[in-house]
Amino acid sequence: MAKKKKISPNYMESVPVRKADRPWRLKEDGMVEVDMENKGFYHWIAQKFFQKPRVSHIALDRYGSVVWQNIDGKNTVFDIVRIMEQTFPKEKERMLDRVVTFMAVLQNNRFVRLEKPPVPTGGGKS
Repeated sequence: MAKKKKISPNYMESVPVRKADRPWRLKEDGMVEVDMENKGFYHWIAQKFFQKPRVSHIALDRYGSVVWQNIDGKNTVFDIVRIMEQTFPKEKERMLDRVVTFMAVLQNNRFVRLEKPPVPTGGGKS
């Protein structure tokens, strides 16, 4: 039996933020497409000699599109998991792993960064 990963509560409170250098669009079919500029020496060689594109257009599936649209700099990872569970109720049991895995892919490919949650301001009396 596979071992279940423990997910830190701090991770679930993190706020994913899209990188500004990743333009994206919502296509007519409701799916998200993210642009990624291919930079660097090896990409330059591939573009020059093998006619590879300067910009890749990455089409997200229906799950990724919902996650991407809810990465707004305010929703926490926990919020996004809840949104996904509501959007895809038949797949609720697998949604935590699905979202956490997708967030890791987005982070590794520098599409998003995770920020610490805002510290609540003390509402106490002065």
